[in-house]
Amino acid sequence: MAVHSHTHSHSRNVNAQRMLLALGITLAFVFFEVVAGIYANSLALLTDAGHNVTDVIALALSSYALRVASRPANENKTFGYHRVGIVVALVNGLSLVLISLYIFYEAAQRLMNPLVVEDSILIGVALVAFFVNAGTALLVLRGSENDLNQRSAFLHLAGDAVATLGAFLAGIGIFFTGWNWLDPLASILIAALILWNVGGIAREALDILLESTPRDVDVNALVRAIRNVRGVRGVHDLHVWSLAQNLRALSAHILTDDVTVSQGAQVQREVNAMLHEKYGIAHATLQLECVGCEPDALYCEMQEHQHN
Repeated sequence: MAVHSHTHSHSRNVNAQRMLLALGITLAFVFFEVVAGIYANSLALLTDAGHNVTDVIALALSSYALRVASRPANENKTFGYHRVGIVVALVNGLSLVLISLYIFYEAAQRLMNPLVVEDSILIGVALVAFFVNAGTALLVLRGSENDLNQRSAFLHLAGDAVATLGAFLAGIGIFFTGWNWLDPLASILIAALILWNVGGIAREALDILLESTPRDVDVNALVRAIRNVRGVRGVHDLHVWSLAQNLRALSAHILTDDVTVSQGAQVQREVNAMLHEKYGIAHATLQLECVGCEPDALYCEMQEHQHN
């Protein structure tokens, strides 16, 4: 178990270092892109620069969350610090929503009052920005499929890569047609794409914080699987939730015959093995009860008791 925890801790530290490197590169490029965007009168470049500023913040928060998540559980945080990354993922997602709304507003102003765009500067800077953003996105890609915090940081950077590609194409279009409204139009399309992608992260983060059942877990099938374990007669007071994207927990009352302690322990081992193998639930708390104990309900209701 110690080796397993050490491996996860080392992986988090490596991913945090990658994020810090991506942060440094992004911060340096922000200054360059702001100057170029102002000089070229390009909303697309200024939009991307503003998005890059939030990338700096997002990467700093994500790097911090990775380091904090590796701290061991203690008497004040008995579940550890796994949900720090989920909170950061939600903050990053909400920041992307606010940025997208601001982009829509600025683009609408530019469409009503188009400015002359220096297409050559727009094309050159956008092309450089695309490679910078794509490169930093690749730095944090590893591990993002199993970590919502890292995925939110990756989405920030990948969104920037798409934004700069859109700005580059807008510059090409302006160069050949002289249509300056292509610049704010590209910003609108980019903002819409960002909103589309961020919805999934925000929804998943809220599900975890609200302790919802993981979306890929069929509770009815889960109950049937538990009941099929030898020695199990029934299930009630069942809860399934996630501490983080890849860390699931379960608690349940398991009805058995009036068996010995060692036989009950064997039932627990078999249920735990099944939960881990079929559902990826590594943290299960099972309370055994003899079959004479009538179940209250499959899902217990936790009432708040107030004393007057």
